[in-house]
Amino acid sequence: MLETNEYNAYYGNYISLSKNVKLLDGLESSFDKTLELFESITADKLSYRYADGKWTIKEIIQHIIDTERVFCYRALCFARKDKVELPGFNQDDYLANSEVSSRSKDELLAEYKAVRAATRVLFGSFTNTMMLQIGVASNSPLSVRAAGYIIIGHETHHCNIIKERYF
Repeated sequence: MLETNEYNAYYGNYISLSKNVKLLDGLESSFDKTLELFESITADKLSYRYADGKWTIKEIIQHIIDTERVFCYRALCFARKDKVELPGFNQDDYLANSEVSSRSKDELLAEYKAVRAATRVLFGSFTNTMMLQIGVASNSPLSVRAAGYIIIGHETHHCNIIKERYF
């Protein structure tokens, strides 16, 4: 299991949502559950906000995709022992500049599938030694394997929100 020095405490909730699974198995099972949820969402629900200032489901899907890409990049850098401290990213800026409202559900799902396929291959290529490598992102330590578990937990977190607040 992960040690607390492998990630910022901010990610503790995401880590707890992904615990007790092997990383590659978790990436596969969370993909299956998430894809099933996304495919079940009707076109009229994609632009729904449950409250003013909250994201639409389309925006949540784009956010999940963007975040997965960022954490994969972090994992790759640290697995390759890149010593550069990586910056944080502003999720609201990413979303504001994504133009997701003009994208179709099929486009978003195709991108989600492609990103997760690449994520599984990337993490499958890492050795046990690489998985334990730690770098700095957002001014905090992050191990390669913690990045993978954060991807799983982050996705689970947002899917739970969709189920609880959008339906």
